[in-house]
Amino acid sequence: MERDDLASLAGFFAAGPFAPGGAVQLGEDAAHHMRVRRLAAGDRIYLTDGAGTQATGAIVRLAKHAADVAIDGVAHRGRVPAVHLLVPIADRDRMLWLAEKCTEMGATSWRPVLWHRSRSVSPRGEGASFAARVHARMVSALVQSHSPWLPVAHEDALLEQAILALPDDGTRLVLDASGEPIANVPLHVPVTIAVGPEGGVEPAERRSVSDAGFRPVSLGANVLRFETAAIAALAVVRSALAARPEAIPERIDV
Repeated sequence: MERDDLASLAGFFAAGPFAPGGAVQLGEDAAHHMRVRRLAAGDRIYLTDGAGTQATGAIVRLAKHAADVAIDGVAHRGRVPAVHLLVPIADRDRMLWLAEKCTEMGATSWRPVLWHRSRSVSPRGEGASFAARVHARMVSALVQSHSPWLPVAHEDALLEQAILALPDDGTRLVLDASGEPIANVPLHVPVTIAVGPEGGVEPAERRSVSDAGFRPVSLGANVLRFETAAIAALAVVRSALAARPEAIPERIDV
């Protein structure tokens, strides 16, 4: 099952498990979406669980509150090399846009950080209810992009907490207009990209990330919005890692 095989099929997020010849029941939201798309029994769709498994199947029953799907094909894809994002707690709408795009670009994890200058933003995206909106946006982007893996979305954290939670090894990058070009930096997996808030990183925070082994890197001479900078850096890193043989994930068709 190639990703191109899914292009013509309506997609849905489901917890699974998926097995050829088995069945999955989807809930009211999926059933409503099927009716909006004018799907009916017999139509083929694809499913993803966000944990590497994708399936194709046919609708066998579409009711008001549920839909039953018969599975006919399953594939599991391994993870690509890990790239973690530390994103600023910032404007809600711009964070939601970034959550969508980092899912499409294959971010491994997403951790919102409360930088000093995050505190002056209003309305800012934080808390449990906003985290639920981030998850929903990521799921939608996952289905649309046919990506097999949903980013792990961590809880909001102070900078010190975020640093302590990082993997011990790998490359740590912090976006800084005065840093060296990001394309010139050798990468060792896992890669962590820290993105500061609007207005920049305070001197004490700069020392903290430097002491934690973060290397300042630049995306060019212009000052970018945080969401632009984050997705541009993720794209550069993903492109560099994709050139390596180990970046091709194993695919197991069941």
